[in-house]
Amino acid sequence: SRAGSHHRRSHQDGRVIDHVLAADCNSGDVIVKGTLLGVAVTGGKAGDTIALAIEGVFALPKLNTAVITDGMADLIWDISASRVIVASAASGDVTGFGVAIGAAGNGTTEVLVKLTPGRGTVTT
Repeated sequence: SRAGSHHRRSHQDGRVIDHVLAADCNSGDVIVKGTLLGVAVTGGKAGDTIALAIEGVFALPKLNTAVITDGMADLIWDISASRVIVASAASGDVTGFGVAIGAAGNGTTEVLVKLTPGRGTVTT
């Protein structure tokens, strides 16, 4: 093998993956891919392949009345409202997708979340 080349089976770094869009999106939009939650690095139209960040810490929208503590891991992505909630997961919502980095109290509309790929579960 050539010096400095990746393992021959390596495809991508994994922190950012290719994703074929089911619908149009803008850069920064949160996209659910099965049990993964990701953030669009670029925008695109349905059918386009974009870069989707599935690891890292991101500022995600949250229900303004949700009280989130630093390190809280039982976060829920509300698929219908496109925001983080902490109670009453409904069908299609993703739980266990990340950990809060810092607290976000009542009246706030964003929370910093470390995405944890491989831990998410889709509510049935």
